[in-house]
Parts: sequence; structure tokens; C-alpha cells
Amino acid sequence: MTNATVCRVDDNAVAAPAEEVGPRLPKGSYLPINRCNLPAVILGGLTFQRHPAPLLLDGVAELHHRLFRSLDLLAEPGERAQRFMDYMTVYFRLEALEEVGLMPGRRKLRGRADYLRMVRGWAFDPNSQEGAVLKAWVESRFGLLARYHGGLLDDRIRDDTYMHFLEACSRGLYNTNALEAQLDLLYAYAQYEQRRQQPTTAHLSLYRGFNRFSDDQVLAKPDRRRWIVLLNNLSSFTCNRERASEFGDYIVTTEVPLTKIFFYCGLLPGILQGEDEFLVIGGVYEVTLSTL
Repeated sequence: MTNATVCRVDDNAVAAPAEEVGPRLPKGSYLPINRCNLPAVILGGLTFQRHPAPLLLDGVAELHHRLFRSLDLLAEPGERAQRFMDYMTVYFRLEALEEVGLMPGRRKLRGRADYLRMVRGWAFDPNSQEGAVLKAWVESRFGLLARYHGGLLDDRIRDDTYMHFLEACSRGLYNTNALEAQLDLLYAYAQYEQRRQQPTTAHLSLYRGFNRFSDDQVLAKPDRRRWIVLLNNLSSFTCNRERASEFGDYIVTTEVPLTKIFFYCGLLPGILQGEDEFLVIGGVYEVTLSTL
């Protein structure tokens, strides 16, 4: 972790003028309630991308205040990462699952479904069971509905794809050890580290390779290269433009608020390093399109 690099951008990145009013978060893409300090219709909108604010999950900072006070005393990111992982192991009894209800002698595969396995599973396949758990977590905490998981989730009553998504979420969460609470704390730690390492930065320039957007994703086209799109509630981006070119014929570039980054390369040792990957919470974004 000590040698891991954190991708940075110019601290003087300028947000779009406030008078430019774009499309709002479409109805049917968000929930009326969430577990965050801002409602989904605000945090998922274009105005939030241009003028971000802190996103605080209910009760997380208060419950784990001792962890964050102890992190304040550590100067090295590697030391803080190790302290965080040690805290997670102890607080959630990740190496003593019998203490939190696992029957002695029972298989421990369920209990091993911890926060690290979720992120690693996403890196392997965002449409995996682990990916479904992460998207369901974003729905619960931020109120932004998943739009894609192995197919478009456009009919939540009669659609088989949506039923498969729900089944994957249920299997992924069944009999785990406070897995959603682990993800809450992981997000809070990612936000803490970004504020600590880049205190004056509000956005990161990130890239994503793609072949085409679905029709319901494109909300407006102010000009040929500048589009306003609705992203899935959790998506992968990279800080390496060349890396993004490996995943599609076109490249999307966007300014992502730091407060919408759930996890990123270099946060914890050995995770998401290969593709300089960032897990970005979705909503409406203004993006720039370019060819390879």
C-alpha cells in the first residue's frame, strides 16, 4: 500500500456554470427515501455533479468515531489502510465468526462474504452476485436504482432479468455478517482518505470505454461530443485513458465528484490495482465523448 499511487487531477477543475440547467433525474430511477443526508433526486442530479456536497450515511461516522480519531494520528496512507482493515476484522469478527452466531462445525463460506470479497467480485465481473450486492447497497443507502445487471432492469414487475437480480442480491446477503454495514464503513473510509489526501479537490477526471448507450440512458445532447446521460447506480471508471480504450470503441470522459466515489485503486492493498479502477455512484452526468 505504501507504494500504491493515487490518481490525481488539477485542483482547479471548473464546474459548469450554475445557470446551465440540464435534465433532472428521471422518475422511476430513484427511491423516495434513502439512508443518506441528501435525497436521491438531489444527489443523483446534474446540479450535484457540478456542485457536489458531502454525502453522509446515517449513523456511520457517529458509530465508528473512534476509528476515525485513530486514523487522524497516522501520517502514512499504508498505516491507515492497515488500521482500517484491522478494525474491520475485529469489529465485525471476520476471523471469529462463531462469536457472531455461526454454528461451530458449519461451513464458513457464507461468513467469508465480506467487504473485500464484494469488491474483488466486482472487479472480476460487475454482473456477478457480488456486483448485485453492491448495486443493491447503493439502492438502499443512496436511493438510486440499479439500471443494468446482466441486462436492462426496465420492468420491475414482469421482467425476468430483474427477478434474477433480486435472487442474486438475496443469495449474496443471506447469512452474512452485517455485510451492508461493512460496506457503509468502507464508503466512509474511502471518503475520509480522499479528503485527507486531496483536501482541495472536488472532482476527478475519469474515463470509461463503451460501445453504445441504451436509448433511455441518453437524456440530452447539447452538442455532438457533449452528452448528458444516466449512469447505472454503480459503474466502473478508470483514471487511465489508455486503459479505458481497451473496453470499447469510444471513451467517455466525465468529472466525477469525490463524494460519489465508493472505492478506488490504491485505497487498500492489492485491490483494483490492475485497471486503475474507480467504483462510481451513478445518477445524471455530463460527459464528453471521443474516439480512440
